[in-house]
Amino acid sequence: MLNNKYRVHEVAKDFNKNSKDITDILTKYATTPKNHMQPLGDRELSLIFEYLTQHNQVESIESIYADVYREPKAAAKETPAAGKEEQRTAPAQQQNQKGGKPVKEHTAPVNKPAAQAEQPKTQPVQQPSRPTTRVPEKKVVDTRKSGNVNLEKYDQRLEDLAAGKTKQMQAGKQKFQGRNQRKGGFQGGNKRRQEEQEKMRRLQMEIAKKTPLTVKIPDEIGVGELASRMKKTGAEVVKTLMKNGVMASLSDVIDFDTAAIIAEELGCKVEKEIIVTIEEKLIDTAEDKEEDLLPRAPVVVVMGHVDHGKTSLLDYIRNAHVAAGEAGGITQHIGAYQVEVQGKPITFLDTPGHEAFTAMRARGAMITDVAILVVAADDGIMPQTVESINHAKAAKIPVIVAINKMDKPEANPERIKEQLTKYELVPEEWGGETIICPISAKTGEGIDNLLEMVNLTAEMQELKANPNRSAHGAVIEARLDKGRGPVATLLVQNGTLHQGDIIIAGTAVGRVRAMTNARGEKLTEAGPSVPVEIIGMSEVPGAGDDFHAVADERMARELVEQRKHDQKMAASGPVGKVSLEDLFSQIKQGEMKDLNIIVKADVQGSAEAVKASLEKISNDEVRVRVIHCAVGAINESDVMLATTSNAIIVGFNVRPDSNAKDTAARNKVDMRMYRVIYDCINEIETAMKGMLAPKFKEVELGQAEVRNVFRITGVGMVAGCYVTGGKMQRGAQMRLLRDNVVIYDGSIASLQRFKDSVKEVAAGYECGITFEKFQDIKEGDVIEAFLMEQIEV
Repeated sequence: MLNNKYRVHEVAKDFNKNSKDITDILTKYATTPKNHMQPLGDRELSLIFEYLTQHNQVESIESIYADVYREPKAAAKETPAAGKEEQRTAPAQQQNQKGGKPVKEHTAPVNKPAAQAEQPKTQPVQQPSRPTTRVPEKKVVDTRKSGNVNLEKYDQRLEDLAAGKTKQMQAGKQKFQGRNQRKGGFQGGNKRRQEEQEKMRRLQMEIAKKTPLTVKIPDEIGVGELASRMKKTGAEVVKTLMKNGVMASLSDVIDFDTAAIIAEELGCKVEKEIIVTIEEKLIDTAEDKEEDLLPRAPVVVVMGHVDHGKTSLLDYIRNAHVAAGEAGGITQHIGAYQVEVQGKPITFLDTPGHEAFTAMRARGAMITDVAILVVAADDGIMPQTVESINHAKAAKIPVIVAINKMDKPEANPERIKEQLTKYELVPEEWGGETIICPISAKTGEGIDNLLEMVNLTAEMQELKANPNRSAHGAVIEARLDKGRGPVATLLVQNGTLHQGDIIIAGTAVGRVRAMTNARGEKLTEAGPSVPVEIIGMSEVPGAGDDFHAVADERMARELVEQRKHDQKMAASGPVGKVSLEDLFSQIKQGEMKDLNIIVKADVQGSAEAVKASLEKISNDEVRVRVIHCAVGAINESDVMLATTSNAIIVGFNVRPDSNAKDTAARNKVDMRMYRVIYDCINEIETAMKGMLAPKFKEVELGQAEVRNVFRITGVGMVAGCYVTGGKMQRGAQMRLLRDNVVIYDGSIASLQRFKDSVKEVAAGYECGITFEKFQDIKEGDVIEAFLMEQIEV
């Protein structure tokens, strides 16, 4: 295999030199090569050629080559000594041409005849007869000044010098003139290839320098991976990070902005790498164009206290708006249905017990547009009414209040309006924004007006959807039917769902085998705001889960497996629920700005007092919000609200029922029971103090003077100190003063007394001190030690 480089020993061989001679030249004028095998660059070769040319010149070129060229004019101009020399040399040349024994005649100066001593003989050399030649012939020069001169020695040196000069000229021409014809056989061709490869390599390097490397960087990338992509060493990247104030190792992960700055500083072009997940490939989340959107029906949820007429209102609306011949009403109760009001459809959700609604809100599925709050005119605001108000506020949907049972003589709507103002629901006639409709589900009074108000509210929201795309929406209810398998009620929010579509909902995937509406009629498609019941899922999805119609069933099953894996990992990970013990850590991590509390008490007076006292604790950093305050035992609904709102439940003289206990344990909800109201206030205040940014004061410990500085292997710089006042304490905060200027602010890493490690050293004693990540210590520096103590508020 041909060598790609011209190495030290090759240069030495070509010039008949030792490798050490070439090494000495490079050491003097460039850099010392590592060994005789080191390849040499153009600059180093130029230095060697120049040096050898300068240090191998002969005194008189003319005297050597005068007779070789056989030019009469040149011969005429020679000195007499040169003429005699030519005459003496001619017979020897003629004898060589005849094949006789050649004799080297060495001429001496004219004024020294003694120099003509016995002349040594040389080996016979055959030379062709040439009338005129430019090739140097052998020339014998006699420079003797005495008769005791070893002529053979000088002749040999002259021959070697002439041969070396010839090789030097050939090598220089091959290197810098790039001769096209091969000289020297295989070695000459090898050098030519080396030159071509070297030129190509330099050209590629120049192109690479002009064209910066393009690096693709994702949202987060490891430092080692970044170095690999940039084709840089890890040390270069870490050094550049440190220059920009980022202390990171090769295993650390940095964000895109930091990585982009480092890459650009190292001469790379940055592109953002977009990592497409299975979910992004499978589910179409593109925004709809305005021209594709069409008006859709509003989705209305009916809420209220038990026995206030919620079910009667729903029944009346269903029965009043079913088509003729369907007097039987809904044959299957699927939790949602759609009715026509003045030619406009309205979708109603039946949410008994608020389970589905709460679960949907917990998952962020804002599927409802309007909430109807049913309040009995003869009963007023009740606990479940307050819960319903809180649910609607948390979901940020408009509330229309329906004051039911207006047919009763004891109905008092004005009292209810007054009660509603306590929960920030101010009637329109009182200058507020809440629509209040007096109705009677028994006689049907005011129901048409209520539905008209629902339509009006929906029109104000300008509800629109695109029916010409793949469907997505929410799961209203789901159950396992013995005969049909998993059955799910879906509400289509956008797009159109077709029979046979592949859908994915949470960790369930399947194909829509059959679709029915609220009246039990089979459908082949369902557009926006249409509730349907489907079969064909692989398992029962969760209430409130989002569903999406997709095109690739195999990829959908992959996504389901990935979601199941993520759920397992989340279940084994730390629980994110709030408790009084970890309030401070959560506020430090920026996870909590509000402390939500649910208050339950045995009497209304206690509940109101606790609510007022707790809300007074609020400060600029943490706000206490009593999201629900009621009388009675802690029930499952309270726990559900606490779960979705990340709240703490506080009880006074009340206990949770068995269902609430189980649900709280399952969802990791913190419940606190008290018998004395002030115990609760004090405990919450204590937790709140932990949530506040702590305030500290500096407590001085002592001073020490650095009297000697020495280095210990494996430890670094150690300050030999004399404690002038107070004491030095291991682990204490310290600052290093030099001429009363703070040089370093950190902590004492170790404290030594002779060979023993000690916790503290008192005044008047000597000790050795090392500092964390600091080595610039000098004699005369002063060390001040102190502690930081938290100030109790």
